[in-house]
Amino acid sequence: MSTTIPIVHSEEVREALHEHRPVVALESNVITHGLSYPHNAETAHQVEAAVRKGGSVPATICIEDGAIRVGMTAADIERFASEGGIPKVSSRDLPVVLARGGRGATTVASSLVAAELAGIPFFSSAGLGGVHRGAQTTMDISSDLIQLTRSKVAVVCAGAKMILDLALTMEYLETQCVPVIAHGSDDFPAFYCASSGIRAPHRIDDEDLIAKVVATHWAAGHPGGVVITTPPRDEDAVDPAVAEAAINDALVQAERDGVTGQGLTKYLMHAVDRATGGRTAQANMAVLISTAEVGGQMAAAYARYQSDHS
Repeated sequence: MSTTIPIVHSEEVREALHEHRPVVALESNVITHGLSYPHNAETAHQVEAAVRKGGSVPATICIEDGAIRVGMTAADIERFASEGGIPKVSSRDLPVVLARGGRGATTVASSLVAAELAGIPFFSSAGLGGVHRGAQTTMDISSDLIQLTRSKVAVVCAGAKMILDLALTMEYLETQCVPVIAHGSDDFPAFYCASSGIRAPHRIDDEDLIAKVVATHWAAGHPGGVVITTPPRDEDAVDPAVAEAAINDALVQAERDGVTGQGLTKYLMHAVDRATGGRTAQANMAVLISTAEVGGQMAAAYARYQSDHS
């Protein structure tokens, strides 16, 4: 007897997929574990509006009653934003939560799993997880990168967080044969910093050509995704030198406080935000929205390509 994964599409998402209209998957972890209420709910609605502005239908994903819900209603977003204690569910945790009939907020990794199961080829997030600083000894590598090699979903993002080792992150993506395409810049961006200082392997500003690259990648038999980066807008970007200084101070504090493992990322992000007077948190919100709009544009271009070549 085979086991099937229960997937519940919202009416809007179900109709869009049936009509072959573009859809962009979104994670729900930013609602439950990002900003405080009510800013988290407001930002989630702004992110969905940005996807629509880009020409696509948003599908924010969560886990509830042991099912993957693809497309959260306004009431769903309000509940997840205001209720405490909703667990973060990564791809490692997904089968356990589903089998137990539980609920949770999806991360990048689990959203990639859900998006592929739901038939959505595009996903948008402000930033990827990556290889952590000191990973040579800790082996701390985000499951986002692992899942990218397994799920046929294109990820539109503003690179990866600057608290990571971005040079090793890029090396990992190269080793795993994940194409990285920079849109609108020559460099791999660093979340709320316009540049990581690392040149992207490919720059393509033509959205229709990017759609063809994604289709060609999958036509060649590759099992994983494609990373499409877009930098933060000039008015939203944080100076890399300011961010790096704050990160270095936060790393010293984390070592002093004995913070390691899964708690380190959140600790560092909060410490950097305090050090920059809230500047990075504001940039985080802005990048979520601007990236979602580009994600909507990319998904729309891919839908056009598929329609023209069907």
